[in-house]
This record gives sequence, structure tokens and C-alpha cells, in this order.
Amino acid sequence: MTAFRYDGYDVDPAAGTLACHYSLGERQFTERFAFPGGTGWDERAAAEAARWVFLLAGVSYYKTAAPPVLELPDTPLRSGEVEFLRSFYVDGLGEFAYRNGLDLSGLRIEAPTLDAAPAPAPLRTGGARPLVPFGGGIDSIVTVELVRPVAEPALFVVGRPGDRFAAIERPLAVTGLPVVRAERRLDDQVLRSRELGFLNGHVPVTGIISALAVLAAVLHDRDAVVMSNEWSSSVGNLLIGDRMVNHQWSKSEAFEAGFRAVLAASLGGAVDYFSRLRPYSELLIAERFARLDRYHGSFQSCNRGFHIDPAQRLDHWCGQCDKCCFIDLILSPFLDAATLRDVFRGREPLDDLGLLPRFEDLVGTSGDTKPWECVGDVDECRAAVTLALARSDRADTPVLRALAARLGPDLPPPAAVESLLRPRGAHFVPDAYATDDLLV
Repeated sequence: MTAFRYDGYDVDPAAGTLACHYSLGERQFTERFAFPGGTGWDERAAAEAARWVFLLAGVSYYKTAAPPVLELPDTPLRSGEVEFLRSFYVDGLGEFAYRNGLDLSGLRIEAPTLDAAPAPAPLRTGGARPLVPFGGGIDSIVTVELVRPVAEPALFVVGRPGDRFAAIERPLAVTGLPVVRAERRLDDQVLRSRELGFLNGHVPVTGIISALAVLAAVLHDRDAVVMSNEWSSSVGNLLIGDRMVNHQWSKSEAFEAGFRAVLAASLGGAVDYFSRLRPYSELLIAERFARLDRYHGSFQSCNRGFHIDPAQRLDHWCGQCDKCCFIDLILSPFLDAATLRDVFRGREPLDDLGLLPRFEDLVGTSGDTKPWECVGDVDECRAAVTLALARSDRADTPVLRALAARLGPDLPPPAAVESLLRPRGAHFVPDAYATDDLLV
């Protein structure tokens, strides 16, 4: 099978654009990015950050045929970069490979060796100036409110040229913070996958957004990219042989650690990269979000709000999908039932017994794998059931009663629930951004 080839990239500082070129046999692909208002293109760190956008964005075109070789004839890589890029493909495309019956474990990367020293970190004065990628859901909202007291954040939003998502713009307006935007135009060929006979499936898009955010940070004189990836995003969906397949791999601790390492080697500390929510469970994030009542009428995590076709895009929660069910469940211990019914326009998923199979997938009683979606793990979902059942306004909630009957003695005890309401696990949050609960 033909190798997938990285053909190079072009930067136009005057236009503020980056064009990334790839090919597969005779077929050529170009993805284009624009960074309105960016002025730091002449920094060496910008060149390195652009290289990382080029390296990670290629995955969207590789997956059209998934050949066994990546060729980067004109893009040298450091030794650690080779291993990271290979993991980005093999682990980041784990779900794609599983669904398409592929084995990517033998993927080979052919590239010249790069021995250049990292770019020196620029001298900065004044307070912390982070960039916070913002998606309009509870995670990024909680990050914004954790970062705001200790820094001067701006939000980072990626979209197609001329297109904005109401699901992002509504809560974004509530923050009152400045916004840095990037535009992304995929090659039209990948939007015609079925017609052209391409393989299709999930890509590690958070990794691509992370690289775009790092470049935007350099261009806008920002010193950190603060992500909103929580503890349970490292929990996989399915073990195939000795490799865990994780829908959320590019949100995981493994990706964060690897990306931090290659950025340190290439940008030399010009931009820090970390997730403020890494030690937080989804349950703890939900508890924090419940206190932020000014966002309760504007947030939206339902994927129907982000459909690429505006005609099929919803400006409200669909109330039927795995994400809607999960968000309803995880917030039910902390927001009163009337508030959540308002969020879902009177059609709260927990009131609909027809959705019980989706909730059983979430709490692990169905026998199926964890949903292929950005949702919490089984322990978090079971803990949410325990806490919600203790609320007087939830005594007659149909789905909760049914889940309690299914779970029986498997409902977690108070001590297990309480452990999810405290920070847990390793993280890379600098002390300057840490609250007291992370400094103990």
C-alpha cells in the first residue's frame, strides 16, 4: 500500500495563515488555517508551533486509507518526537482502527533526524497570560472560573471560516473575556469520504486543537495553554490484546505528558501546556459547575450543537444522546430537578425510561462497553446515582429508580463517593494556578 506523505507547509505572516500539504499516492490534500490578529510569526517558537500543527493535523488525511508508513522527507524529527507522533497515530486512532478492523501497531515513520536546540523561551514580564480553549460545556466553564482569579485569561475558539456555534458563543459571552480565534478549513475531499471510498472514523481532534492553541498562544503573546481534560478521560473503553482503546486518548494524561515533553524540546518553554482539571473527576467538576448559576441558561455539550451542516445543527440539547444523558446524570446530584428540566426544555433524559439503555451503558449494567463519547467512567456515574437518590426532588425520577434497582448492592458506599469529590491522581498544574486542594 502507498505510504502517507507529509509534503510540507507554507506560512504567510502577512495573511496570518498556515497551509499544510499531504499526499497519498496521486491524491493530494491541503488543510488551511488562519489566525486573525496574530503578530508573532517571526518568533522561532512560532515556526516550531506551526510544525506541530502540520504534524498532528495530518492524521485526518492519513485515515482515508491508513497505510503502514508515514513519510516525512523534508520534516526532520527528534527521537522523542518520533515516538510521540507514532503514539498519536496508533493510540489516537485506536477507536478508528477498532471500528474498521485494522491493526496500526506496525506503523513505521520515516523522517530525517533533527538535532537542533530548542527555541529559547522569550523573556516575559507581568502576570500570567494563559489561553483557555473553550467549548461551551461544563469542563471549560469550570476551568475559566478556576483560572480567572490568578491570571489574565483569553478564550481560544476554533471554527470554520465564517461559521460560529451558538453552543459556544452563548456561554462565551457570559464569561466577558477576550477571545482569540483560529479558522480551520479541512480539505473538501475528507468531507466526501463515502463518495470517494475513504475509510472513516474518529480522530484525536483534541490533539489538533491543542497544537493550534499553542501556535495561537505564541502569536498572541500568551504564555500557557490551559486545557479542561479531567481525570477520567484517561480511562479507556476497550482492551484489545495489550492495548487500551480510548475514545478520549488525546484528552488523556498520556497525551498531555507526551505533548508537554515534545513542546519543551521544541519550544524551549515559550508556552506551557497543562490541563487545569486533570486531577478532577467529572463528579467534582459537576459540583463546581453547579455553583456557577450564571451559566446554567447558556451552556450546551450536546454534539448536535456542533454538526458541521448548519441546517442540521441544534441550538439546544437534543435530550436523547449519550452526552445529554451523561450531563443530566452527573449534574443531578447538584442541581435541582426543576433547573435541569429547564436546561432540557422540559424533556429531561432522566424522566424518559426509553433512554434507560443509554444510562445502563453509563453505569455499566448493560454488559456493553463504555459509550464511545466524552463521558465519565462507570464509578463516576454510579456515584452520581447514589448522590442524586438522596435528594428529595429526585425520589420519583423514573430512570434513577430503575438504575438503583439494577445496581442494588453495587451502588457505591459514601466513602467511595466522597473520594470522587476530591482531587486525585497526578497532574501538571503549576503552583501559580493551583487552588489549596492541589497544594496539600
